[in-house]
Formats: sequence, structure tokens, C-alpha cells
Amino acid sequence: MEIKVGDIVARKSHQFDLLFKVTEITHNQIVYLYGEDVRLIADAPYDDLVLVDENERQKRQRTDREKVDHSYRLFRQDYQLIRQKNEYHATGGYTNNAEFFQIPGRVLHIDGDPNYLKKCLMLYEKIGIPVYGVYCHEKEMPEKIDGLLEKYRPDILVITGHDAYSKSKGKITELKAYRHSRHFAQTVRQARKKFPHLDQLVIFAGACQSHFESLIRAGANYASSPSRVNIHALDPVYIVAKISFTPFDERINVWDVLRNTLTGEKGLGGIETKGVLRTGMPYQRLVIEEEKGDL
Repeated sequence: MEIKVGDIVARKSHQFDLLFKVTEITHNQIVYLYGEDVRLIADAPYDDLVLVDENERQKRQRTDREKVDHSYRLFRQDYQLIRQKNEYHATGGYTNNAEFFQIPGRVLHIDGDPNYLKKCLMLYEKIGIPVYGVYCHEKEMPEKIDGLLEKYRPDILVITGHDAYSKSKGKITELKAYRHSRHFAQTVRQARKKFPHLDQLVIFAGACQSHFESLIRAGANYASSPSRVNIHALDPVYIVAKISFTPFDERINVWDVLRNTLTGEKGLGGIETKGVLRTGMPYQRLVIEEEKGDL
């Protein structure tokens, strides 16, 4: 069957490992591809592609949903433990009956892909994290980051989109061989000029196959991708969730952050970081609900 723009395909040369949507077919039969579940834009010869039927697509989608649900359940377990611990401390060991409230870390999520951003925003909402989502092309991020930080004043910054390593452009250690790692690193450095302290603004940066070392050196707390593998579209959200709901006076072990992600330590890494959650009392229902409406 003929492959057309909009079709879902897989690559023979990669053992049909990922599903892609066809976004463009050139006159010389090079096909541009957009990852369905991973943050990856790729290209492939027309002859390397096979159409994926609806049954196979649904089967893959079910498997992906199961992974996402598993990560969400792990996060909810962690969150309940954190909340119980915070409640115990806030009430003096349950000796005080006063209700308390919590202010999780506020997130600015800048994404080079509007569709992935939409998926992430839905998960932020489901988890209960206050977030501002901004679509911005990766090349424009370094120029726009100052204005966005000034406008939204986040506790946590997410810088992501598309990336990929190209062997034909250089060695795996060379930044020039990556699609957008340089732009991510420039954006992180610019953000660190404004917020130099690693616990004043917590930063996640990177996408599929990103140059992990350069992003950490630039000042990111967490980044992708240590083993240059693809990361799941929702991985940044689970990293942010752990930070957002951990109290500001507690340090987060890196593994505690990575274990709830879909990709794990091959695709994600970072440094020890403090949480940003703050607890207060007494709880004033009307005031808190009004504040939530402004987030």
C-alpha cells in the first residue's frame, strides 16, 4: 500500500521499535517522521517504512497507556506518603486538629512541540501541579527565556521539545552533532544568569537523545539523555511532580526521581536537589480556592 502524509508507520531498519506519523514525503522519497509517544523527529527512506494497521496501533497504545498508568500509580503512592509525613509534622504529631494547606512548586513548561505540550499539560492537571505551558520553537528559546521567567516567576522550569543525535554530523561527544541540544543548553545558561542557585530555580532540560553532559554543565538539575536513548513524552512531568510535591527542606535522591519515569536512568539523570513544596496553616477554603483559580 502507498504511504501518505498522516499515515502511521514503523521502520524496518530499527526492527519496528517505534511508531511514527508521516509529516512529509520529499520528491526524492525521503520521509519525515514524528514520534507518536517519544520526543523524536526522524527521517527515513520510503522503502524502509511499513504501514502500521489499526489493530497493531491500538495494541501499542494500550501498552503505552499501561506504562503511563504504572508510573502514575507509583507517583500517587509517593505523594500519599509525603502528604502523611507533612500532615504529621504540620499538626505536631497529630496533636493539633487544625487543617493545613500545601503550595506545590509552580512550573513553567516550555516545549518545542505543541502536541507533546498538550499531553503534558493534561497530566500536570491530573496530578494537581500549577503549570504554565508555552509553545516555543527550540531555536527561539534562548531569546525568549528571560521574558518568560520574568512573566511567570516559576519554581521549576522545563525546557524540552525535539532533539536527535546524527552520526553524520560528528562524534557523540560533540554538541554540533545534535539537532537542538545547543539551543537547550543556551536556554539553561540564560536562565542561570537570572537564577544562579540550583535550588532557587529547578531546571529540567532535554529531549530524545539530548547531550546530557552539556545540559548539566549549563546548569540543569535534571536532563536527558545519558545513554542517548529516546525519552517518553511524559517523562519531564514525572520528574517535576516529585520535585513539586517534596518539601523545600528535604533533599531528593536522584534515583527517587528517576524510578517513577517511563525511561529510567538510561534516558534521564540529574543531581541531588531540594524540593519546593511549602506547607501552611490554618486552611482557609475560600482563599485557597481563589488562589487556585489564578494559577
